[in-house]
Amino acid sequence: MNAMQADGTVKMAPKDAPSGNADDLGPLPEWNLADLYSGPDGADLAADFMAVEKAIAEFEADRGKVADLTPAAFGAAIKRYEWISEILGKIGSYAQLHQSGDVSDPVRGRFYQDTVEKLTDLGGRLLFFTLEINRLDDQALATKMKHPDAAAYEPWVRDLRIYREHELSDDLEKLFLEKSMTGRTTWVRLYDETLASMRCTVGSEILTLTEALHRLSEPDAQKRKDAAAAVSVALGEKAPLFTLITNVLAKDKAVEDAWRKYPRPVSSRNQANLVEDEVVEALVSAVKESYAETAHRYYALKAKWLGKDKLDTWDRNAPLPQADHRKIPWAEARDMVTGAYRDFSPALADIVERFHTDRWIAVPARPGKASGAFSHPTVPSAHPYILMNYLGSPRDVMTLAHELGHGVHQVLAGPQGQLISGTPLTLAETASVFGEMLTFRALLAAEKRPAERRALLAGKVEDMLNTVVRQIAFHDFETQVHNARKNGELSTEQLGDIWMEIQRTSLGPAFRFGDDYRPFWSYISHFLHAPFYVYAYAFGDCLVNSLYNAYQSGAVPDFVTRYHDMLAAGGRFRHKELLAPFGLDATDPGFWKRGMKTLSDFIDELEKVA
Repeated sequence: MNAMQADGTVKMAPKDAPSGNADDLGPLPEWNLADLYSGPDGADLAADFMAVEKAIAEFEADRGKVADLTPAAFGAAIKRYEWISEILGKIGSYAQLHQSGDVSDPVRGRFYQDTVEKLTDLGGRLLFFTLEINRLDDQALATKMKHPDAAAYEPWVRDLRIYREHELSDDLEKLFLEKSMTGRTTWVRLYDETLASMRCTVGSEILTLTEALHRLSEPDAQKRKDAAAAVSVALGEKAPLFTLITNVLAKDKAVEDAWRKYPRPVSSRNQANLVEDEVVEALVSAVKESYAETAHRYYALKAKWLGKDKLDTWDRNAPLPQADHRKIPWAEARDMVTGAYRDFSPALADIVERFHTDRWIAVPARPGKASGAFSHPTVPSAHPYILMNYLGSPRDVMTLAHELGHGVHQVLAGPQGQLISGTPLTLAETASVFGEMLTFRALLAAEKRPAERRALLAGKVEDMLNTVVRQIAFHDFETQVHNARKNGELSTEQLGDIWMEIQRTSLGPAFRFGDDYRPFWSYISHFLHAPFYVYAYAFGDCLVNSLYNAYQSGAVPDFVTRYHDMLAAGGRFRHKELLAPFGLDATDPGFWKRGMKTLSDFIDELEKVA
């Protein structure tokens, strides 16, 4: 177990000791970050810093000379750049993962900040290389790319070139990078540390924000109501700070977007995702047009099941009556998910097993630990790490399936190398949501009890609503906030107004919205960590609906092999090329409507058994 120390920080369990849990979830594993570095003061970390500083000093000899490099020398320079980028990425990954274990620990916070500052300085010295590549005319670049060493990096160069019209001078690019240390990065750190330190008073209990939010899925309505009230109070107390952070970062983004000549707040994200504006617009339109047919219809059903004329906001994730409300032990959850992957592909299941056997996953929820869940890809020479806050709910099981999908994807794409293995966010959510679908289908097929089947089906519908409808509503919130910020600083009241209106529109008339729900926008960390990230979840879910239908129908020969190939491609191809082997095309407006039909069909099935 991790013990609370006198200064309020959490003492970490030994690296070879799994954590226990008071809720009888069984031994909960901790990750082993020694696969990256032995510790913040480790000789191996110091040696990598020394090696990469020397390599960068030598690499800077090419500053101003990229245009004069021979094709062979150009290919060799990209290789050196990749090696340097990988070492910088490895160090940065370790610092982030180490801090996420206890973001309330000031020692970890200082190590993280010091590391980020060093990496930013070192990374700034490399900026000239990509900027000079993008200043080459097409013909000169094509000549250099004919050499095999350079040609191997064609996908990286291709994607680098899309930023040409948005790049600034060397000095301005370096200034933006260095100012981020005292600007954006610091504000996000303040937000994260504030969330981690928050406590919610629920009756006589003092809970972390993660624990209190988990109570919103309790079977007992009074427990949900009490937890919602406590979260509202806690978020309300921090509202002035969260409002300030939101305003500062929205303005910071607007300033940079203006310098880079991005027409809309979402434009830079679309470009990073390698997805056309019109594709995102078609997705958003299809989901918003489906609100009545999906979310409004389902929550009206749920209100009846719960015996209420209207749902309160704390009922949104309430389990259904007569469902099995037991907490699922960790070992059972692990076996459920691994079995679902194995039924689809033994090769994928073998990768899943490594996260458990090699301790690439941190599971226990505890004070100070970063909230939520993620799979961090680190770098190809290492392996991904998964962070969870497992509390035994069915949703936690689906979160495990989701994050393992990311992890499998990251492992398979690793051989592409540091510069090509990364996947745009729109496709990065494909493997994770597909993993959820595999797990859900396996559980549904094994469940014969009618009430439990209904509960499973309803749970899947709610997960899809959370992944698609709720994320597009979040996207709508971000869009309105960033557009409104252009006219001046927003008040807490204005942010609450935007939030409440969007919630009413997306969730529908089955809900009763009270003022206690107004501050709930402020715990959605994606708004600050990665502006306009959220539509990628909806993109991935709708895409997976079509992808899974192709698998289930048997219409695509060698589906599993093609799926492996898609994940292993990393960033080598764009979404149109990756989906073509499955007969899918995301540029087709009807594609998104077909994706939403899967959700609507599930609700049809629920209505039949209601």
